Amino acid sequence: MKEFKEFAKLLALESGKIIKDYFRTNISVDTKSDESPVTIADKKSEEIMRSMIEKYYPSHGIIGEEFGSINEDAEYKWVLDPIDGTKSFISGTVTFGTLIALLKNNKPIIGVINQPILNELLVGNNAVTELNGTQVKVRKCENLSEAVFLTTDHLNIHKYQNGEKFERLIRKVKLYRQWGDCYGYYLVATGFADIMIDPIMSAWDKLALIPIINGAGGRISDYQGNDPVIGESTIATCGSIHEEVIKALN
Repeated sequence: MKEFKEFAKLLALESGKIIKDYFRTNISVDTKSDESPVTIADKKSEEIMRSMIEKYYPSHGIIGEEFGSINEDAEYKWVLDPIDGTKSFISGTVTFGTLIALLKNNKPIIGVINQPILNELLVGNNAVTELNGTQVKVRKCENLSEAVFLTTDHLNIHKYQNGEKFERLIRKVKLYRQWGDCYGYYLVATGFADIMIDPIMSAWDKLALIPIINGAGGRISDYQGNDPVIGESTIATCGSIHEEVIKALN
């Protein structure tokens, strides 16, 4: 685990160097088949991570957002989202990051969120989560009226889940903002927010988040409260209000 954790950090740092070089520069933006944007920074940062994995752990599998999967039946698999929040990246904001997960027998055992512009490297292993080497924890929040509630895209809630119930929940919390993508989960894990929701998620969007939220003492599930590994949506909370949030949304 220690060896894999250090390697995951190295992947984050090396890919982060590429992302830094392209941030707030005049780069072209292409549109993928699902209508989402992609840039040369997404592609080159995933390429460097894939090449490092193939060199040091050739028997491991890789699942990447930009270049697909190899060795999908391997015991260990790396799941890569080089820039989670490409829309934020191309808009010059910092609510994006690199997501890296290591799976053992399809269960996430290490997760990384790296924000290379702010030099914030968050690593979790389901038991402990560290920010730049210092342990972090979710904060205590016993009541929805005290909660900071985040999501990535308000319109997606109405598209994929029950928008009316979501609107009701907004009115119960202290503060609601769209500080989203992986940075919303970073804020929950480090004790600055209490609820982060995404109504639709891919494997590379969610799997790295699970060891991070668990390691920080929070809870993470899909939108209905089920196993986030197999779900297609994500809710992360500080823990104590998780069941109440699930009930309110469903």
